[in-house]
Amino acid sequence: MLLDEDPATLIHHTIGNFNIHPDKTAIGRINESLSTLQQARDLRVREAESALKSAETVSAHHSTDHASQIVELDTQKFRVAKAASDLEIEGERLEQELEGLKGRLHELNLQGVEGDGHTRDKRELEDPTILKLKVYRSLGIDIDADGYGAYNKATIRNTQKGDVHVVNIDPRFSRFFYANYFWQTI
Repeated sequence: MLLDEDPATLIHHTIGNFNIHPDKTAIGRINESLSTLQQARDLRVREAESALKSAETVSAHHSTDHASQIVELDTQKFRVAKAASDLEIEGERLEQELEGLKGRLHELNLQGVEGDGHTRDKRELEDPTILKLKVYRSLGIDIDADGYGAYNKATIRNTQKGDVHVVNIDPRFSRFFYANYFWQTI
């Protein structure tokens, strides 16, 4: 067997190592920004309302300054309306960005740790170790690695004879020796 551990355990550990925390942090920051923008907008609206109310009371007492106060209040009202509009546009932009990030997170979760099939196939074609292991497997030879990444055991299956040979690979013997032995066993 190629793997010493159960594949389900390996997959579980691999999924556990998949890091989506930066994406979740970015989404959290966007949500905080939206909340801050909404609070700032509410504060500006309350300030404008209180300014409008105070201006109304002042205008009742000072009828001579009525026209100038109306102009000033109109200017403040337009500033507040523009600020509210700007905040609303920024909020919509951040919501769209949040939706985009959620979609990207969903795509990444669907692809899994190793990526989509095209990426995985391309990586397998470019990696010489994977290509060698595929050639060995096609010949009926399974290579097992130890915990340090060194290949120290080979299982040779001969389906025509119904034989299975397990060979411990020792660095004292040459590659030529093992190649001859493998060909004789196949």
